[in-house]
Amino acid sequence: MPIVRILLVVLALASPLSMAGGAVAGPLEDAQAAHGKRDYATALRLWRPLADKGNAEAQYALGFMYAGGQGVPKNNTEAAKWWRLAADQGNTFAQYNLGTLYDEGKGVPQNKAEALKLYHLAAERGNDGAQFSVGVLYFAGVAVPENRTEAAKWFRRAADQGHIGGQVYLALSYATGLGVPQDNVQAYMWLSVAAARGDKDAISNRNRVAQKLTPDQIADAQKLARDWKSKPER
Repeated sequence: MPIVRILLVVLALASPLSMAGGAVAGPLEDAQAAHGKRDYATALRLWRPLADKGNAEAQYALGFMYAGGQGVPKNNTEAAKWWRLAADQGNTFAQYNLGTLYDEGKGVPQNKAEALKLYHLAAERGNDGAQFSVGVLYFAGVAVPENRTEAAKWFRRAADQGHIGGQVYLALSYATGLGVPQDNVQAYMWLSVAAARGDKDAISNRNRVAQKLTPDQIADAQKLARDWKSKPER
């Protein structure tokens, strides 16, 4: 099995409960609480009028519920409608999730260029999932000329925030010298960080990298992994 693997860009939705920077008094907070209790009827009743009035967080939340079929029939077209409204107001969760719909052609015609545009908007403002997705498209040369250096830059931003996919892809970039100078110590370190967070493939890939390292180099990489701390951008 080659050390480089292809990761599918999948729809990774953030919960509406995590979208706000802090508690918001009133119907929005009540809707979030109801959603957390899986009282979807109440959440919809509270969110919909807010969304109709232009509240971006409520619009994002409605899109989330339509995408997941929570209290309503699953409908990616309706999800895309609400996420577009929220995305146009700068909601990074909506930008990222709408990007995944365009990436996969769900609820909207497949359009990788539009997906990249939306990912970029969210990535620049610190959305780690979007940063990883931008990296994947540059890595594969989809909707943009292949650029492994640019890909590694975005993988690093996502990895620094704790995104497992970003950590694995950055590690594999170091292992293969694609977009960064080849460095098996860095590869081992990032695979160790991802492995500690439950990525099983990271363990097997780390074992392959270990065969190319001396015991001292492994010890150095292990220390780097132990000392690593997430650096959220937002």
